[in-house]
Amino acid sequence: MKREVYEAIATLIGTIIGAGILGIPYVISKSGFLIGLVHIVIIGLIILAVNLFIGEVVLRTKGNHQLTGYAAKYFGKYGKIIMTVLMVFGINGVLIAYLIGGSESLSAIFGGNIFYYFIGYFLFMSILIFIGLKAIRKTELIMSGLILFIVLIISLIGFTKFDIVNIQMVNLSYVFYPYGIVLLAFLGGMAAIPEMKEELVNNKKELKKAIMIGVLVPLIVYILFSFVVLGVTGINTYEIATLGLSNVFGWQVALFGNLFALFAVSTGFLVLGLALKEMYNYDFKLNKNVSWFLACIPPFLFLVFFWNLASFKNVLNVTGALFGGLESIFIILIYYKAKKMGDRNPEYSMSISPVIGGLMILMFIVGIVFGLNLI
Repeated sequence: MKREVYEAIATLIGTIIGAGILGIPYVISKSGFLIGLVHIVIIGLIILAVNLFIGEVVLRTKGNHQLTGYAAKYFGKYGKIIMTVLMVFGINGVLIAYLIGGSESLSAIFGGNIFYYFIGYFLFMSILIFIGLKAIRKTELIMSGLILFIVLIISLIGFTKFDIVNIQMVNLSYVFYPYGIVLLAFLGGMAAIPEMKEELVNNKKELKKAIMIGVLVPLIVYILFSFVVLGVTGINTYEIATLGLSNVFGWQVALFGNLFALFAVSTGFLVLGLALKEMYNYDFKLNKNVSWFLACIPPFLFLVFFWNLASFKNVLNVTGALFGGLESIFIILIYYKAKKMGDRNPEYSMSISPVIGGLMILMFIVGIVFGLNLI
């Protein structure tokens, strides 16, 4: 594969593996590993299908857009308004969680006041988003590789204190508990697909392969990471999983765990922040400086004024179950509309019947209801 294909895969992996992975072991510790495994596999495969839908939509449509632009083309101004609301609230929710996770990781690594790390972390990440896709493309390839390497190291170390009893518990009263955060853990990739098309501008036929690899790698990583963390910490799993591991293994694993958390949230922050910036720039024709301001400053101001009210788990759950579910439903509807109204021949085409699409929509509706009831 050519370098740009690896870069596109890294973009998707880096966007998907974000703060969500840190919360998955905690919610699975409530339901039990087997229930959590079912959530990861089923949701992961459905989101793979949704991402492939988006890939076909972007290939069927001339020009560069974000999801709002595709919603406008196929559902008019009201479609654009709906997708804008979903993207603005959904991505801002994720960015808030990423800022919390990144700041806590830096504080755990270096010590000191977490709020000062929050300011410095935000400044650094927002500058990269201001520079744009070229800087982020290079950063993603490096950080995605580091994420996979650190997951492997943590897993190898974790098996030294793995207790099979910790993964045998099943609690049916929490059967839907993992849904919101597991869904959130896969969702970032949706906004990354238009970026991938730009990266593969001269090799668009590879988009389908890049999407499949870019989703299946995080799916495997989530299963491995959750299996190891639960096997080590069991019912004592923390909301941010790496903190629980550090209590068991000491500072060496704490360092690896917090570096993993930092890289995971940073890759997602960069691509989602850029996606929001490009939404304002491409689809609302705002200049790049205003677009950057609207993409980066709102989550920063929210945490400046409401730092003590933001819960890492609840921010992820609301964002995943509600906004992620609604956005996925709308994307499925856009896909079937683009099948009829697209203005170019795509490099690949899916053959998913509307009945299957309807069942996917039903799953998201059920997930929204149960996910929000469990907050």
